[in-house]
Amino acid sequence: MAQITRLCSTDSGFQGTLDRLLAFDDTQDAALNAVVIDILADIKKRGDDALLDYTRRFDRREVAAIAELELSRDQLQHALQSLPEDQRKALDLAARRVRVYHEKQVAHSWSYVEPGGTQLGQKITPLDRVGLYVPGGKASYPSSVLMNAIPAKVAGVKELVMVTPAPNGETNHMVLAAAAICGVDRVFTIGGAQAVGAMAYGTHAVPRVDKIVGPGNAYVAAAKRHVFGLVGIDMVAGPSEILVICDGGTDPDWIAMDLFSQAEHDELAQAILLCPEAAFIDAVAESIALQLETMPRKAVIQASLRDRGALIQVRDLHEACAIANHIAPEHLELSVEQPEAWVEKIRHAGAIFLGRYSSEALGDYCAGPNHVLPTSRTARFSSPLGVYDFQKRSSLIHVSRENAAELGAIASILARGEGLQAHAMSAEYRYRKND
Repeated sequence: MAQITRLCSTDSGFQGTLDRLLAFDDTQDAALNAVVIDILADIKKRGDDALLDYTRRFDRREVAAIAELELSRDQLQHALQSLPEDQRKALDLAARRVRVYHEKQVAHSWSYVEPGGTQLGQKITPLDRVGLYVPGGKASYPSSVLMNAIPAKVAGVKELVMVTPAPNGETNHMVLAAAAICGVDRVFTIGGAQAVGAMAYGTHAVPRVDKIVGPGNAYVAAAKRHVFGLVGIDMVAGPSEILVICDGGTDPDWIAMDLFSQAEHDELAQAILLCPEAAFIDAVAESIALQLETMPRKAVIQASLRDRGALIQVRDLHEACAIANHIAPEHLELSVEQPEAWVEKIRHAGAIFLGRYSSEALGDYCAGPNHVLPTSRTARFSSPLGVYDFQKRSSLIHVSRENAAELGAIASILARGEGLQAHAMSAEYRYRKND
C-alpha cells in the first residue's frame, strides 16, 4: 500500500495536524539569494556582455554575439509547421478556447456626470510591454505560453517579449510553436535570473518591460522577488495543489489519478481528498497503490503523497466545504452530485472544477480559464492570472466650475485638519477668486 496520511475530522488534534500538513516552508535560501543578487547586479552593470557570459556558463552554449540569442518570426513559424498535425491542431484549439474565455474579461473605460457638471470616471489602458518567462530544458510547457501570452494580447499589450532557456542550444518546438500561435513579438533563448534581470533593467538587445510573468525555478522566482517594484510581476508561485471533495460516487481510479495529476509535478506538490465515506477512501487508497506502479514519475508522486498528501474522512459535505475554505487550494474539484449547489459554499479557491467529468487536467491545457493560479493558501486574497493583470486603471476627475466651490470647501476643511495648508489653499483658489 502506498504511504499517504489518513485523517478523520473527528480525531483529536485534527486541525493542528491539518495545519502542519498545509504548512510550506518558503524560507529563501541565503546562498541562492546571494547568487541571484550578484547576477542581477552584473546584468544591470554589464548588460549584454554579462548576459552572454551567463548563457555560455549555465546553458553550455557557444555564442559569439547577442544577436544569436534572438529567434526570428520565421523560426517560430517553422517550429509551428514542423509539429505533427495532431499537436498543431491541439495547440490551436486550446489557444482558441483560452482566447474566447479571456475576451470576456476585458475591462472598459467608464465615466458619469454629477449634477453640476463634474465628470468622474476610470480610464483603462493596457501595459506597453510585458516579459514572459517560459521554462526550458526538462520542464518545457507550451501551455504556459498560451496561458500567459493570450491574456496579454487580449488586453492589448503592445509588445510581448518571451525568454526561454535553450540548454546546449536545444529549444522545444512546441513552446516556439505556441509563441507563433499567440503572436509573441520577440523571443530570446535566454533563461535564469539573468533573463529576469535583462527584462527588468533592459540591455542593448533585450528591451526593458513593465511586467514579468511566467513560472520558473527557484533562481527565477528569487529574481522576480528582487526586481518587483522596478517592474510588476504576476506572483511568486508555490508548489502545485489539488483538493478533491467527493461524495463517494465517482470512480475511485479517477480520483486517484486526479491526485496524481498534481503530485507528479513536484515532490512538494500537495494532493488531498475530502470524503464522508470511509469505504470510498479505502477504495481510493487501493487504487493509488495499484496505479502508482504504472506511473513514469512514480518516485515524485510517491514522495509528494507521502510528505504532503492526505485522505481525509469528514462528517459530511458541509464540513468538507468548510475545510476547503480553510485550505484555500489552487485547484478544487467538486466531484459530487449537483455541484452547483455546493459551489455556493466555496469562498476560497483558485479554480473550481464542477462535476465528475471536470478533471483538473482539462483546466491545465484547454478548458479556457487560466491555469496560473494562487497557491499556498493565497487564494484567500488572490485571483487567477487574467486580462485584468495586463490592464491598468487611471482615475478621471473633471470638476466643473459650478462644483469647485462645494468640493473645494470640503477639501479645505479636511486639508487644514491634516495640517496641509497648501492643499487647502490649492482648493480654495478655485472658488474664492470666483466670488
